[in-house]
Amino acid sequence: MSANDIENLVKTLIVGDQEDQLRLDAFLVRHFSKHSRVRLQKAISKGRVTVDGQTSKASTRLKQGQSVVCQPVPEPQQGPVAEDIPLDIIYEDESLVAINKPANMVVHPAKGHWSGTLTAGLAFHFESLSSIGGPTRPGIVHRLDRDTTGVILVAKTDQAHTHLSEQFQNRTVEKEYLAIVTPEPNRDQDIIEKPIGEHPYQREKKAIREIDHRSAKNATSVFTVLERMNGFALVSVKPKTGRTHQIRVHMAHVGSPVLCDKLYSGRSRLTHHELLRNDDPTILLDRQALHARRIGFEHPVSGKKMELEADLRQDMEATLALLRTRNG
Repeated sequence: MSANDIENLVKTLIVGDQEDQLRLDAFLVRHFSKHSRVRLQKAISKGRVTVDGQTSKASTRLKQGQSVVCQPVPEPQQGPVAEDIPLDIIYEDESLVAINKPANMVVHPAKGHWSGTLTAGLAFHFESLSSIGGPTRPGIVHRLDRDTTGVILVAKTDQAHTHLSEQFQNRTVEKEYLAIVTPEPNRDQDIIEKPIGEHPYQREKKAIREIDHRSAKNATSVFTVLERMNGFALVSVKPKTGRTHQIRVHMAHVGSPVLCDKLYSGRSRLTHHELLRNDDPTILLDRQALHARRIGFEHPVSGKKMELEADLRQDMEATLALLRTRNG
């Protein structure tokens, strides 16, 4: 019995004399040996198994001659389901592709985010992607947070994936992010060298930790203020390491968290009313104002120095325009 046949399979079984008084789940394990007891118990709980036409519990003791009809729960999808999602392609050749990722897009499937992912869009638009990341992450060399926009590299071949991964590991990839922060930093430029590790009580967050903490990893970011706007600032941030939430944690640490970063700033959105003190409730921004603007790397085949840039998304552009008007 092939796993690919499970979804449409309905099998009728008769309890034999050697199976009298077996629990229902144990009985199913005997007949569906390639599938786990947990999966079969799930089929029972979902009503996909009947005994003499009646749904039953996993602990039900069977009697010789009873009829058991079973349609097991389908195996979970191993790879992304291709979806016709528009992709903003910055660059493409035979080895790699660079995408300007929009906000509210998870890079690869995860709990709570099975559809609408970047990998789903990639699976639709490209016939061949590298396999090194596994079936759920075809082509994915690095990642961006769901609400961080900007340039992300995708490998089409395993050779390109390996070469690009080595560059990330060796920290030779140059990355620049743009962020709107508030309040303004008290310096025009600074180097933040603070280890990042697990948050002491919020699983979804990261935190500055002492270097001897079991989860701490060295992290370095360099920021430069590009523009000040009466309590807000546009900053360029160049991370020298690649820790989860690094820029968000570091900017919050120096007292200038990324605007609308619900995890680290205490604010999840910005409206015209809040910014201009008028009666317009229109939401201006409802995600962290962080954009991967530029990435520099060595082409995995030609060895040529590459530098790719992604334009700011409309919500950050509109926010900056209004901040500048307000500042004026």
